[in-house]
Amino acid sequence: MRIHSCFSSRVYFFVLLSLFSIGAQAQEEDSLLVVLRNARQDTVKANILIELSKSVISADPSKAEVYAKRALTLSKNSNHLTGQAFAYRFIGLAQLWQSKYGEAIDNWLQGLVVFDSIGDKSNMARLYSNIGAAYESQSDDMKALEYNLKSQKLAEEIKDTARMVSAMTNIGVIYGKKSQTFQKALEYDYNALDLAKKVGDKYVEGTLSANIGEIYYKQGKDSLSLEYFQRALDAYNIDGNEHIPYALLNIGKVYYRRGELNIAEDFQKRSVEYAEKLGAKRDLSTGMIALAETYYKREDFKSALKYFRQAMEISFEINAFEELKDSYQGLAKTFSELGDYKNAYMFQEQFSNVKDTLYNIAYTQKMEGLILNYEIEKKQNQITILNKDKELQEADLKRQKLMKNASMAGLVFLFVIAFIIFRNYRAKVKINKVLDRQKMEIENLLLNILPAEVAKELRTDGHATPRSYDSVSVLFTDFKGFTTIAKDMTPAELVAELNEFFVAFDDIIEKNGLEKIKTIGDAYMCAGGIPTTNQTHPVDIVRAGLQIQEFMNRHARKRTEKGLQPWGLRVGIHTGPVTAGVVGRKKYAYDIWGSAVNIASRMESSGDVGKVNISAATYELVKDVFPCSHRGKISAKNVGEIDMYFVDAEELVVA
Repeated sequence: MRIHSCFSSRVYFFVLLSLFSIGAQAQEEDSLLVVLRNARQDTVKANILIELSKSVISADPSKAEVYAKRALTLSKNSNHLTGQAFAYRFIGLAQLWQSKYGEAIDNWLQGLVVFDSIGDKSNMARLYSNIGAAYESQSDDMKALEYNLKSQKLAEEIKDTARMVSAMTNIGVIYGKKSQTFQKALEYDYNALDLAKKVGDKYVEGTLSANIGEIYYKQGKDSLSLEYFQRALDAYNIDGNEHIPYALLNIGKVYYRRGELNIAEDFQKRSVEYAEKLGAKRDLSTGMIALAETYYKREDFKSALKYFRQAMEISFEINAFEELKDSYQGLAKTFSELGDYKNAYMFQEQFSNVKDTLYNIAYTQKMEGLILNYEIEKKQNQITILNKDKELQEADLKRQKLMKNASMAGLVFLFVIAFIIFRNYRAKVKINKVLDRQKMEIENLLLNILPAEVAKELRTDGHATPRSYDSVSVLFTDFKGFTTIAKDMTPAELVAELNEFFVAFDDIIEKNGLEKIKTIGDAYMCAGGIPTTNQTHPVDIVRAGLQIQEFMNRHARKRTEKGLQPWGLRVGIHTGPVTAGVVGRKKYAYDIWGSAVNIASRMESSGDVGKVNISAATYELVKDVFPCSHRGKISAKNVGEIDMYFVDAEELVVA
């Protein structure tokens, strides 16, 4: 399995399975399900379920976990030890694919006990290596090194070359993380490479060549780095495998650092083309980011923008947060160079948000690992005890019986108790700090989605009491021809455009002391006079409506100058009684109800683009402030006919 970043990473082996294409996996699964339905014995069913787990593990790891757990239950019922061992192995693999590292380690530790009982040392070596991979994924390099060394030692005892190469490669990766141990990493990589050449495994040979090239790259030895990256490419080309884009990109990054941008561009383009051919979207996104960086360095900002955008769209589609972060950062700096500071600021914010998301993911995984740590340690102790020679266990028991120094034992016991109390105290202090920070984050989140008064009531009382208001001004906006314009835009462009509008509307209503209620698709709704009542809300909301139309007019002129179809906006306003309150249990929403809301919506739908259409009720409250023109009547359900007026301008009428 590869650990991806913008400019590649060393390769870490921990799942050595023959993985099929998605289509082949589906066919394999269907065939095995037919066999499973016809099976009678539990042992046979368990074996088929293990094969089912293996067949879907890369496409649907959660389903693979279900299959393997069913196999474990059947194997336990029938005392099928081999089935139990392999079930534990594949449960762990499925959990590793889902980043459930603690659970994976726990199942592999149990699998080790069963594989040991049936004398299968090859699979024990495999599980040691896999446990090392799980610890490495959590950045616990000491534990990762410990288990890979166990794997190497056992593989050497049984002369299992594949396991030896796997363990040595992984040890090289761990040592390759720090400059102080680069030489140690190269020793392991070269030894593993010799073994791979002897057995003729070109895939592993390519992987190790890439890892060696990465070490030389970190040391600034570009010539040696290029030599081994080229060897990796040659090895991968023989198999024609999916790592070719990765190898091409490695070569390109060396030329990029050398400043030979034409050669770098050539390799980056080949990487992108090969990734497109394979349908490898993550490699495609990574390659496009590298290509965009080359164009940026050349100051070809138009081309850089193109590839950063494409990388962003692909990364967003496949939830590749690291690549999405790099895309946003690239777009922000490119727009900045072009003098488009608005877009530069927007993508810088997106970059910060993705960084926060990546931090939260890592934090969650770390916490899960800590929670399961106690159970894992218990399993490790069980394995240690079970693996001891019987005579050593008896000797240990005799030594324990001979221990008569009760006072020393009591002292040790007291020390342990004191240490546990102190550790628990420190843990509680840390937890309280985390809870305080989370409380502040929750309070800030509530203020983002609810009015301050309502949020305060919700925090103190646990609920918000609905309230009736005699006079509230409600504003609706809606875009005319939204579907026609939207169909010619990409999803990313459409969301960015709507975000620009609604952020501007938010600023305008905040400046005028209004409360945003919600957005529904391309419609926007706000109100004045809630939750804090005031007398100025009719004037405030009409002024906001005029400012919104003024903003839209400026935006339309810019689009027209570019030869694009301008957006047209209708604005409708009505003043009347409403009921307001908080709805929802999992996702709070502050909303308003009443005929005033419906009439405001009718004002909007009956208005014209670029105009602010108000009801007679609102007109009577603002006619001394804004000049208005009567434009007819509209029939409203349960109300009758209502006069409508266009607001002509935001100017005080002088008597």
